Amino acid sequence: MDTKFQSSGALAAAITKSASRQTYYTIRFLVDRNRVADAYRAYGYFRWVDDMIDAGAGTSTERTAFAHRQNSLLDSCYRNETFHDLSPEERMLVDLVNNDHENYSSLQIYLRNMMGVMTFDAERRGRLVSQAELAEYTNKLATAVTEAMYYFIGHDDPSPCHEARYMAVTAAHITHMLRDALEDAEAGYFNIPAEVIRLRGISPKDVTSDPYREWVCGRVQLARGYFKAGRECTAQVRNLRCRLAAYAYTARFEWMLNAIEKENYCLRCKYPERKSLQAAMWMAGSVLKEWIHLPALKVSHILALQPIRFGK
Repeated sequence: MDTKFQSSGALAAAITKSASRQTYYTIRFLVDRNRVADAYRAYGYFRWVDDMIDAGAGTSTERTAFAHRQNSLLDSCYRNETFHDLSPEERMLVDLVNNDHENYSSLQIYLRNMMGVMTFDAERRGRLVSQAELAEYTNKLATAVTEAMYYFIGHDDPSPCHEARYMAVTAAHITHMLRDALEDAEAGYFNIPAEVIRLRGISPKDVTSDPYREWVCGRVQLARGYFKAGRECTAQVRNLRCRLAAYAYTARFEWMLNAIEKENYCLRCKYPERKSLQAAMWMAGSVLKEWIHLPALKVSHILALQPIRFGK
């Protein structure tokens, strides 16, 4: 095997384990055996890109140039072009695409949508963004993560093909942006729409104000509805490893919604208790409950809960 190919896999696994042990072990134990190395590459590469955009790429112009380089590299990979002067991290992307032998695969959908997420982050820092921009941001992230899950876990088993397949990750991203709203605002990423800021006369950091808390409440309720539809969709997933991964993913963020609700929708900078033993036990109980009791539902019922469309 090519030494460069081996080294990109080792680097990807190391980045994943350092960034998220939960993700590392989820990949190790639940991903299809022949796709484990590529799953680490997929996570490790974008973890590196995200870190570069957040902290390592310098000025706004440099961050945007870095994101555009990665976009160009992805396009070149799918044109089977030869590359020179690649960083070890960029080699992960090249090796990942070289392993993609399907026409417009779920992997390519993941890569292109996640690249769109990274590009948006590079360009939005320091400015207010509209509701439409944030909705598209969530749309891309939800599409990317969902397609990656079905590509890497239970790839040979049919997955739900209707639009409700994206709803659980949509809910998770809504929750994630609430959880990180204050920390992101300090870094220049504003997760509350410009329309709300201007209409209600508040700042992106004014989390204790009534208008901000009302907006948070609305987002929590929206996420709750999406999670409900997402769980119902997950019940239709045939592959047991994929279903387990989806339930575990959902439980992490539903715990976070509970924490926000308990504090009357007033956000904090940090939620260290989400990594506590008590939180882990709650999440495990939630997964077990879904695994045992949730019946498979009709697609028509799930789609009736879908208020927006998601495209690939």
